[in-house]
Amino acid sequence: MARNPVQFQKGISLNEFLSLYATEDQCFDALYQWRWPNGFLCPHCGHDQCCQLSSRKLQQCNRCHRQTSITAGTIFDSTKLPLTVWFQAIYLITQDKKGVSAMKLHRHLGISYNAAWRMRHKLMQVMMERDRPFPLTGRVELDDACLGGERSGGKRGRGAPGKTPFVAAVETNGKGRPLRMKLTVVEGFRTTGIAVWAQHHLGAGTRVVSDGLVCFHGVTAAGCAHEKVVVGSGRASVQRPEFRWVNTIPGNIKSALCGTCHAIRPKYAQRYLSEFEHRFNRRFDLPDIIPRLVYVALRTPPMPERLLKLNLA
Repeated sequence: MARNPVQFQKGISLNEFLSLYATEDQCFDALYQWRWPNGFLCPHCGHDQCCQLSSRKLQQCNRCHRQTSITAGTIFDSTKLPLTVWFQAIYLITQDKKGVSAMKLHRHLGISYNAAWRMRHKLMQVMMERDRPFPLTGRVELDDACLGGERSGGKRGRGAPGKTPFVAAVETNGKGRPLRMKLTVVEGFRTTGIAVWAQHHLGAGTRVVSDGLVCFHGVTAAGCAHEKVVVGSGRASVQRPEFRWVNTIPGNIKSALCGTCHAIRPKYAQRYLSEFEHRFNRRFDLPDIIPRLVYVALRTPPMPERLLKLNLA
């Protein structure tokens, strides 16, 4: 049986990672190259000439004389952790298919749990903001799903207390293989809400295939074609070839989250889903996922703890 080339592709080994980012100087040089690929540009006046203060590794603009650190104005802003620790966290988060918990980062990196939690949520915020602007196109499988288990004696199914509803959408190619996906927390499964979701996350002309849930007809408001396949209930309904990937992926997500995290608070659910989405959409090139994530992190505004803890809904 032929091996899946994506699953068995060569990633970046621990030894290769350490050869690139083992020291503060190596991490600093990498950040400098990714933040200013065309040379220094002052964030205050736009001048392109500077001198570097070697003792503190600050760039001082030759025109306005303002000093700028390599992390100022980015997601790394005001960090007290070494750059090597940040790079190690990025390696662990991006190279593990199921991700790592804040507790695992705390133990592996030798930092406090609170610092590990902030670090992980900042990186998940970067992932969330990065994938948000790119809509799915072509053929898209669409389904409803929920995070959270059944409570004893409580209501089952949609609308049950303690569950976080989200929309799962998978873009497939002409051979029926998955390319990209979108996982979006929603307030509920209503036609108006799905119409708004489709306007943000689906390109015009997209062919959407869904089950018989009435609310999914709302995608037509965004100029999408809607193909409804009524599947009924039971085990056979989740084995239909029309929904192979959109039925497989939510199950993988739930297994990954249950195996990685002790618990997920509903107000942070979107970040956890976006983390899984980000890795999945970039699974074709594992070695490149680290520089791509850091490049975006350097262009993401600072996120202090008070903002990290706001409700994302």
